[in-house]
Amino acid sequence: MRTILSRALAELNAHRSVVLVTIVAEQGSAPRGPGSQMLVGADGQLTGTIGGGQVERQSELLALSLLKEQRSQIQHFALTQAGADSLGMACGGDVTVLFQFISPEDTLWQSVLKTALARLTAAQPGWLILRTDGSAPALLDGEGMALLGSSGTAPLSKRCVLTETDFSLPLPIGERAVIFGAGHLARALIPLLRSVEFRPVVYDDRPALADPAAFPDAEQVVCGDFRNIADTLSLSPEDYVVVMTSGHLHDLEIQEQILRQELAYVGVIGSRAKIAAVNARLREAGISEEKLRTVHTPVGTPIKAVTPAEIAVSITGEMIYERACRREDPAHHACPMV
Repeated sequence: MRTILSRALAELNAHRSVVLVTIVAEQGSAPRGPGSQMLVGADGQLTGTIGGGQVERQSELLALSLLKEQRSQIQHFALTQAGADSLGMACGGDVTVLFQFISPEDTLWQSVLKTALARLTAAQPGWLILRTDGSAPALLDGEGMALLGSSGTAPLSKRCVLTETDFSLPLPIGERAVIFGAGHLARALIPLLRSVEFRPVVYDDRPALADPAAFPDAEQVVCGDFRNIADTLSLSPEDYVVVMTSGHLHDLEIQEQILRQELAYVGVIGSRAKIAAVNARLREAGISEEKLRTVHTPVGTPIKAVTPAEIAVSITGEMIYERACRREDPAHHACPMV
């Protein structure tokens, strides 16, 4: 969304109209789901994607037509081989797409784009509210209070929600991922996590390694005491945590603290022998079996990863999967892999 909003604002500042194309509903199998967006200008698709193929091509053509007519529209596409509105695709599903015409003279849209981008940069939650009839948008804060445009009510979940009049998109500020240990694995992992919209934080007790210059993709680099994390960093129930320090003792110290609170995800690197030894100490420290079962260890999807780059891919893949499960059900702590 950040790229799309930035490009839309740039086009408006250059006095060029755009059409914001958003999938607002799907049924059955479709390349992309609700919230997927692309931006179309006078020369065609500018940025973003709603899944490629015929649905994207036909949406681009319709957006170009609406751009000339200076109007918005909502359109249904059937991704099947036959039917009046069929695109001749074999997906077997349907998508509903909202085409929002935005004029450079629309000062409310310019304010919404600027404020939404500022909130994304500051990792402040919020909601972009698109009207299904193409009328004035609204921007809400994380509590559902109107910042710009007419007031509305944000959904209770963090998912996109379509009503008869509105389509609500949460601002994708990204989940924070705290990585304990600033070694070679962290250096491979941080850029990957950033590329899939996690907000990485690196934590280490060694000043030489806890160097912001070594982690340009990190939101924050903290040098602190592994024995007392709370002194330098507060963790929240929405945080994803990966423990990959230089030794068993540090892993034990960190887990004993973090497993006494709620977190979205905990992954710990290590061999099965090391895991068994650390878990035995954690039980002695009063950590319950139920808590230990929530830990993803050995961390990562089982793809026989060996190199730091491969291990980073494995960890990132597991975190993407767990994030998707949690977004569907915030109370869920661990999804079975398929």
